[in-house]
Amino acid sequence: MSDNAEISPAPPATDISGLAEHLFRHEAGRLTSVLTSIFGMERLQMAEDVVQEALIKALKTWPYYGVPKNPAAWLTQTAKNLALDLVRREKNFQDKQPQIVAFMEGWTTDADDPDSHEHEIKDERLRLMFACCHPEIPADAQIALALKTLCGFSPAEIAKAFLSSEAAIAKRLVRARQRIRELNIQFEIPTGEASTARLESVMQTLYLLFNEGYKASSGESLIREELCREAIRLTTLLAAHPIGNQPRVHALAALMCLNAARLKARMDTEGNILLLKDQDRSLWDKALVARGIMHLSRSAMGEELTEYHLQAGIAACHGTAKDYQSTDWVQILSLYDRLIEFDDSPVVALNRAVALANVQGPDAGIAALDAIRNRQPLDSYYLFYAVRADFEVQLNRFQAAGEQLRKALELTEVKSEQSLLSRRLQECEQQRAITSNS
Repeated sequence: MSDNAEISPAPPATDISGLAEHLFRHEAGRLTSVLTSIFGMERLQMAEDVVQEALIKALKTWPYYGVPKNPAAWLTQTAKNLALDLVRREKNFQDKQPQIVAFMEGWTTDADDPDSHEHEIKDERLRLMFACCHPEIPADAQIALALKTLCGFSPAEIAKAFLSSEAAIAKRLVRARQRIRELNIQFEIPTGEASTARLESVMQTLYLLFNEGYKASSGESLIREELCREAIRLTTLLAAHPIGNQPRVHALAALMCLNAARLKARMDTEGNILLLKDQDRSLWDKALVARGIMHLSRSAMGEELTEYHLQAGIAACHGTAKDYQSTDWVQILSLYDRLIEFDDSPVVALNRAVALANVQGPDAGIAALDAIRNRQPLDSYYLFYAVRADFEVQLNRFQAAGEQLRKALELTEVKSEQSLLSRRLQECEQQRAITSNS
């Protein structure tokens, strides 16, 4: 297929931008992994640049000439042509040029024969995830590299996921690519113990990918459902492979399915976020809940207990409760008490405070928040202040609640979250006025 393949009339530029972003999220990792398998891990930056250039070309040409009938194939062909141009220009590849050109020209967009390579991970993005999680790459850079390369995350999005700064993430990415070049790390499919050793980083990458979709770090919408679906697809693929058919992977799949089941109920018809207690549970995806419970059952095989098991257990308590009032908060608190033994992070402590308040009351929740208040990452995390405001409202301390909500508003960039916080602040001010006049 050429760049002049059959096209459809050009939609508005905003629609094209959204389509291009959607395609980039879905196709960038696949294209980058194919190019990397050809040119080697040391040329990872070049592969990323070629894919990015193909996307830019789409944004420049589609508004004028229309969107191709098969946009993904168009991007693949364009990336292939750009890569071939590089091969023909660069002296470093002169010796290998005939073989590379032959391979590239024979490269199609068709999927590999599903019956071949029985013991390989067939999905390209998942395969490259294992390559990015090479033990010689610094641990803090492995996941950042995988999110950037395979999932199309920006450094800013990765920084939000790690509660870090964009500059720090940029340094991690540079360090990872330098390490790849210095050690001449090969693009390869790990086997045996090598795959098992990298599995944890791959799982954490998938976990962060899902979380960014479940609650976007920035942008117009709180939810990016396509990221959640992709994370579930990749995790399910991993769980079906001999390398990943382990209790902890099934626990991660359970966690994703049970949380994703609530996606359609998390926002109202106007795009405003709804709290768990305000959601219409008839909108929850019962099939996804059942899938989650199935994976949770499989995760119970053996004696392994991980953070994913505990988080999936918490999600199951929410997902199987017929309404908010019947939620088993005692069990949820017990699971958080176990979880904090694995992960004594500020965010886990914050979530535990919510569970504690539902069991012992808002005063207990505030005391738990005060115990983690000085932990640096939470100073810039809007939910810390939003949760504190909720506890203050329950105690009828509306002025204090208003102060916390204003801090929260300053720290979130997602419009649906800003809208919810603004409504809560307005309600708080109204209650404060009524209390003052009574």
